Amino acid sequence: MNMAKWGMVIDITKCNACYSCFIACKDEYWDNDYPPYSAAQPRHGQFWIRIEKKEGGTYPHIRVSYMPIPCMQCDAAPCIKAAKNGAVYKRPDGIVIINPEKAVGQRQIVDACPYGTIFWNEEKQLPQKCNFCVQRLEDGKIPRCVQACPSKAMIFSDLDDPESEVSKLVGSGKAEVFHPEYNTKPRVYYIGLERVTKNFLAASVVFGDVDECAEKVKATLVNKQSGEEKTALTDAYGVFEFTGLSAGRYSLKLEYAGYAEKTMDVDLKADNYLGAVNLNRG
Repeated sequence: MNMAKWGMVIDITKCNACYSCFIACKDEYWDNDYPPYSAAQPRHGQFWIRIEKKEGGTYPHIRVSYMPIPCMQCDAAPCIKAAKNGAVYKRPDGIVIINPEKAVGQRQIVDACPYGTIFWNEEKQLPQKCNFCVQRLEDGKIPRCVQACPSKAMIFSDLDDPESEVSKLVGSGKAEVFHPEYNTKPRVYYIGLERVTKNFLAASVVFGDVDECAEKVKATLVNKQSGEEKTALTDAYGVFEFTGLSAGRYSLKLEYAGYAEKTMDVDLKADNYLGAVNLNRG
């Protein structure tokens, strides 16, 4: 029987920042040693899975997204390269382990992680991090964070098993890695990553002559640099939204039969709600 190659997919669209994952992790590791894999986590100051928040837009069109960030269990892990005497190593199942005895005093291991997921235990003089609850895996259980998540935003299974949920999501292209430019080959993937790494552009369109929400107005957005074009229709409230946008300069055009076409230039630097935009009779 082949050994599993563990991986995780986190669905940002399902995370509501309940912090069940963080609490479960703290419960598992605070004051608990699991030799030879980990020493006890301190009560305060470490976030082996932290929740990043992104809030964008302006009232009344605001979007808030939450992104859980554990150790990425990288296949090209910088922490392994930074460690001395084999203090950090990768198991055959893909999990990166910081040896709690060999790593004492090696603070450079903390600084090596580009994701900021390794923490320094001042009392023990030890770098520490998430290890996918390897002690639970060896007992046939899943990581505590995955078990505790009430919205099922965290999926954990064998990346090498083509029938596993993680393998299917990664293979479908729906899941992607965070900061691929780091070239660390993470084993943690995300669905809905554009909610954190990209921007949205939205507006509320109004028929100016009757002061009513403008439904089914065609909105066309063109990226001035790449020429890429996107279209959308306003909903019953006159709202359109374009998502997954990179920062840059765009041209926006609004069209509806019987009304004058409206165009505007947008310099998109972050999530942007343009507010109410009036269309006037042509």
